[in-house]
Amino acid sequence: MPRLGGKGYRQRPLRRYGFFVAVAGLLALLLLQTSPRLSQGVEPVRTAASDQLFHVTRPSLIDRISGASAKERQILELESRVRELAQYKALALTMAERLEVYEDILNMQGEPGGAEVTARIMAETNGPFAEALLANAGATNGVLEGYFAENDRGLVGRVVQVGQRSSRILKITDFNSRVPVMGEASGLRAIMYGGRDGLGRLTDLPEQGDFLPNERILTSGEGGLFPRGVVVGHVRDAEGKEIRVDLEMLNGQLSYVRLKPIMSIPVPEAFPVETEVAELTDEDGS
Repeated sequence: MPRLGGKGYRQRPLRRYGFFVAVAGLLALLLLQTSPRLSQGVEPVRTAASDQLFHVTRPSLIDRISGASAKERQILELESRVRELAQYKALALTMAERLEVYEDILNMQGEPGGAEVTARIMAETNGPFAEALLANAGATNGVLEGYFAENDRGLVGRVVQVGQRSSRILKITDFNSRVPVMGEASGLRAIMYGGRDGLGRLTDLPEQGDFLPNERILTSGEGGLFPRGVVVGHVRDAEGKEIRVDLEMLNGQLSYVRLKPIMSIPVPEAFPVETEVAELTDEDGS
């Protein structure tokens, strides 16, 4: 008669426990894959562990000679940057949705919209200006004189002449161009004109205060030539009498531009209340 404390009897509970542990692990893995909250909580740990594992492995001599290790290192760096940008993108979308909700709650009036035209441009060689562009959109497309042009990076110029199917754009790099600008951080106002070296220069500087180094320069909207808040560039030299500006439009594509109207706010009308108050004042004085 076999004893109850034999070897086979001892291994059966261990096998049963191992089976239950494996089933529980599979269920936990399935729950981790299907639950978004759990996956979001585990994703940073998983990413850090994978990065450590990849960085711990040392490249072999063949990989060093062929340059495969450097390529793998660049790929890992790009993947980490992509993950960081994905987090910033999700944060930006969340903030944009929150901002829309706040604007709806406050009943905030947005900027008045207008019809904009995307046009293809080419450099002009025999025009009246040294720095001008010709766009293949004119009065037929709804473009009017005074429209401002911008590319994917910033302000390009202003429409100074309109034909039926074309328009002339005076670039902000031309010496005859004058753009009222302001510092994004300092809030100081000035006038920018173009130079031959492709940089903007600030004149009519304020008596008090200085522009900050690498500060972004935006249009101030004064004078009604340009709307407020369009990106122009950033300060290159903040010291000295002459402040130069690196123009953002030069970092983008100049093959196509967007021609946009300047939406001016109309002057308020005379209210009937003011007329009644003035009549009552005249009657009391007489």
